[in-house]
Amino acid sequence: MAWWVELGRVIVPVTCAGCGELDVGWCPACRAHLAGPMVRCEEDAPRLDRLDGVPVLPVWACAPYTGPVREAVLAWKDRGRADLTRGVGDVFADGVRGVAASIAVAVRAEGLGELLVVGAPSSRAAVRRRGADLVAGLADRAASALAAHGAPARPVGALEQGRGARDQVGLGARARRRNVSGRVRVRPGIRLRGAVVVVVDDVLTTGATLAGAVDALEGAGARVLAGLVLAATPSPARRSPDIPAPTRR
Repeated sequence: MAWWVELGRVIVPVTCAGCGELDVGWCPACRAHLAGPMVRCEEDAPRLDRLDGVPVLPVWACAPYTGPVREAVLAWKDRGRADLTRGVGDVFADGVRGVAASIAVAVRAEGLGELLVVGAPSSRAAVRRRGADLVAGLADRAASALAAHGAPARPVGALEQGRGARDQVGLGARARRRNVSGRVRVRPGIRLRGAVVVVVDDVLTTGATLAGAVDALEGAGARVLAGLVLAATPSPARRSPDIPAPTRR
């Protein structure tokens, strides 16, 4: 290993983003918590409920947003841990591969064509702070995984947040809905009428962000088939007791 990398570890010690273990960026145990097969999670997102009789959007997540998963995702999103981007993307792509066959069957059964994979929009401030649009990166990885496993797909940066929208971190359920209500919109020049879309986001909390994205996409004439997220906040009744809180070492 290059001497300057070792020197950097002495000056700024590397710790696991999930548990704080020294000299490893993301330990295998913490990564394994996020690397499980995707499971359906839409029942835990109240803001996805529809009042028009339309079934709730099916959403798959890699893992519950608790314990070391929550710590690692927060480190990646909001604590400057850009070194996690590749590993997080790899785990997400593996999870998407596991549900690609189900999505491909749904597409073929209804005679649908190409899938568009659309990332939920991040605020401009969040993109500047993080140095990249992390959700757009997840959408790229999801599109590649779907295309390689029977569901022709390509990523499209179709959505943006209008003025007045802020980062969702720290907002409660009602505040999240108000924050995105009417402010998620289709970018000028993007044609979506008749398109079939899968929406990608990093964390599903109340479902307000996904609901805002679905409203904008459907308003532009698209059909939203499903949602794919990295992690989802479980309801209190579903929280698993076997995922320990991270221990700083």
